Amino acid sequence: MQFTGRCWVYGDDVNTDVIFPGKYTYTLTDISQFAAHALEDLDPDFARLVQPGDIIVGGKNFGCGSSREQAAVALKMCGVPVIIAKSFARIFYRNCVNNGILPIICPPAVEVIRKGDVVTVDVEQTTITLDRLPEQRFGFSPLSPSMQAIIEAGGLIPMLRRKLGTEHLPMPEIKFTAE
Repeated sequence: MQFTGRCWVYGDDVNTDVIFPGKYTYTLTDISQFAAHALEDLDPDFARLVQPGDIIVGGKNFGCGSSREQAAVALKMCGVPVIIAKSFARIFYRNCVNNGILPIICPPAVEVIRKGDVVTVDVEQTTITLDRLPEQRFGFSPLSPSMQAIIEAGGLIPMLRRKLGTEHLPMPEIKFTAE
């Protein structure tokens, strides 16, 4: 499995309220509306210019803050398949996996990648390459087989539906509510 995309680069301690502003947590319940507000307080251009397949690069502690899943869902709805960071907040890391976003910890790559760079992430080879530095490869730790299965299926729910043989049934509508 490979991912190639244009990079959006952010710094350290990007929290979940910046990824998906808290003011929308209980006002937006339709996940199709989440993408329009992704990173709006940090980068007003992101939601308007992001393209499916683009990759986010973050510093240390990416996704810190609350455990709200909406932050990962907003990025998924933007079409972001991979986030490369120096480190992740633990719950956000798992929310990414559960939503089919590949979280990669690779500090050396983060130090070199610039906004707009095109990178290729090769999951089998556990390497990251940049178009502008094709000879240089950055290694990262592989995911566990169970996490890789979740990513390959597009998230935890699709993976479970596949295992249960229910992927042919209509997917129930998922709404976030203030209960």
